[in-house]
Amino acid sequence: MRSSSLRKKLTLILLAAAACVPGLGLAAEQRLSVPRADGAQTPLLVYPTEGVGADCAPLAIISHGAGGSEEGYAYLAQAMAKLGYTTVAMGHRESGFAALAADVREYGVLPGVTRLVADPHAEQARLLDLDAALKWADRQCRAPFLVLLGHSMGAETVMLEAGAKNTIGVPSPPAAQDRFDAYVALSPEGPGVVFANDSWSGIRKPVLVLTGTRDESLKGGPGARLAPWKNMRGLPSHCQWMGVIDGATHLNFAGNGLGYESVEAMVTKTVGEFLEGVRAGSCALPAATGGMKLQAK
Repeated sequence: MRSSSLRKKLTLILLAAAACVPGLGLAAEQRLSVPRADGAQTPLLVYPTEGVGADCAPLAIISHGAGGSEEGYAYLAQAMAKLGYTTVAMGHRESGFAALAADVREYGVLPGVTRLVADPHAEQARLLDLDAALKWADRQCRAPFLVLLGHSMGAETVMLEAGAKNTIGVPSPPAAQDRFDAYVALSPEGPGVVFANDSWSGIRKPVLVLTGTRDESLKGGPGARLAPWKNMRGLPSHCQWMGVIDGATHLNFAGNGLGYESVEAMVTKTVGEFLEGVRAGSCALPAATGGMKLQAK
């Protein structure tokens, strides 16, 4: 019989994966369905930027975790819109709630979540969703600055797009494409499920990694989520950051769980400061924030 602590951990993993539930949407949000290269449709939820005039606004695209949907991460999408970004939250049907529920029913909680996260078909479909979202955005206007954000399995997508190598056979988009100017990975998975120990060493892009001291991973515990940043080699601009929030759980980064409000505030503040530095070409660390350790290289 599994211990109560293990049952609790598995329950939290499932809840975190399925945490992207509909919130109180803004009237201005636009719901779209756009075609993918393989003929499938990608659902999008678009948050128009605030305070930008006729010029084309910078673009932020958000990738949800396994079991989620475009309805989630409203706190992050709304914060990005307030920062002046047209923000697009993608839906990933092949790794959404129905896909997660099917895997959990057949294999159990932890094996089911792991199977979906490491499914090359599901991850390739995510990259097709990203292609579709970018093509839609380009038809609206050519954004002067683009950032890709993701949580959990969405952070996996972020890392692949940034140039990380993987062990499941998914080709990373060519680094020469330079489709994004910056990347934000919330709760990235460490080595063992999708990535190897040195998978991130080739990333030469501005990347912000955010995790928490209670942010459990599928393999290796909270400490494994530090590996991606530690494996990066740094940039002359010092625009590769890692923030570790005291007490933050996996659920908190999805806008759920006890204490999520303070975690959300630190996430949105740090994302804003990081992107400001990237756009300025030099990412000097801000003044220390109580409850979070922030490093740059």
